[in-house]
Amino acid sequence: MRRAYKFRLRPTVGQHVRLESCLKAQRELYNAALQERRDAYDRVVKQSPFYYSSDRPKGPVGYNIQSAQLSDIRELRPDIAQWSFSSQQATLRRLNKAFAAYFRRVKAGEEPGYPRFKAAHRFDSVEWPKDGDECRWKPEVSRVYLQGIGEMKVSAHRKVEGRVKTICVKREGRRWYLVLSCDDVPVQRLEPTGKAVGIDVGIVSFLTTSDHEHVDNPRWARVAAQRLARSQQVLSRKKRGSNNRRAARDTVAFRHAKVANQRRDFHHKLARTLVTDYDVICVEDLKVANMVRRPQAVADSEQPGTFLPNGAAAKGGLNRSISDAGWGQFVSILRAKAEEAGRAMVSVNPRHTSDGCDCGHVSQANRVSQAVFRCQACGYSADADEHAAGRILRAGLALLVATAA
Repeated sequence: MRRAYKFRLRPTVGQHVRLESCLKAQRELYNAALQERRDAYDRVVKQSPFYYSSDRPKGPVGYNIQSAQLSDIRELRPDIAQWSFSSQQATLRRLNKAFAAYFRRVKAGEEPGYPRFKAAHRFDSVEWPKDGDECRWKPEVSRVYLQGIGEMKVSAHRKVEGRVKTICVKREGRRWYLVLSCDDVPVQRLEPTGKAVGIDVGIVSFLTTSDHEHVDNPRWARVAAQRLARSQQVLSRKKRGSNNRRAARDTVAFRHAKVANQRRDFHHKLARTLVTDYDVICVEDLKVANMVRRPQAVADSEQPGTFLPNGAAAKGGLNRSISDAGWGQFVSILRAKAEEAGRAMVSVNPRHTSDGCDCGHVSQANRVSQAVFRCQACGYSADADEHAAGRILRAGLALLVATAA
């Protein structure tokens, strides 16, 4: 299996400056390549409406052409040539992926989002595509060598297993991180426990299991809301382009990063507990992006130009709570840990897991309140979240048996 390891980098002052210079050069290359593609489209494609055909599906300028120009660019620009050639190719491939994603969304009828130029604070990572090619991970001394930057200390808090495939340096606020993507990472299977669990995620309780266990929702963003609001107010009063605004923006980013780190740490620890205790884990296949979508405006037919109340304020609060819980990230982490440990994870259709009864009666009236489920047909009553978790478990086990058959 493939796995990524993320470690804190400890660059010296000089290395910190060189890392910033490397990011700046890579960003300049990315933006210049994007500008070249835009100019080529305006110059060639717009003048030939039938340019795209079955034998010529791509644009006039692509990765192969721009990669071939790198040698000439490096001869003319010594400040560009001091950085890794392979990392610059990776930057061009990054732009190529952005265009491929754009055309894929256009073809699928989605909102496309044309690739845009990267500002200094929006371009924060550089990738070296192969360990040993102008870069080197040295696990015996917990250091990494990068061309043009030197050998840097790494806080390697765990052993890197498998074969290092790519090396990436990422800036997050005022800190630098090393990301190692490894192939052939051995699966560390855990001893079977003979137990299965259904999980129902929520807002009041972050999750409830079919074993009647409730895990409180930490609500990290709500706890830090006042500090985040104060730092955002300070940022709003700074003059654009000033050093003070840059420092205030870093403070805002740092505080948001702290909340994200707290949430991710909570997800990792909870997922590890579940994977250790259960052989089969059943979860709802929630479409979180749809759940946090804003309600559509409702025009008032009697008064043109005005709109009727649509509950947008209440929905906004619910959306913030859902985003703060981070269900999507938690399920992704849980799935990765389950795969690594050799556990089975089953995604269940969430339809009628909350308002359906085992007797077969399905009605929204069964949820008499947020916390209580009471079937209007058979009179069965239970904690709403525990009832949903039990139904998720039974549906997941049935799906697992059907798949095996």
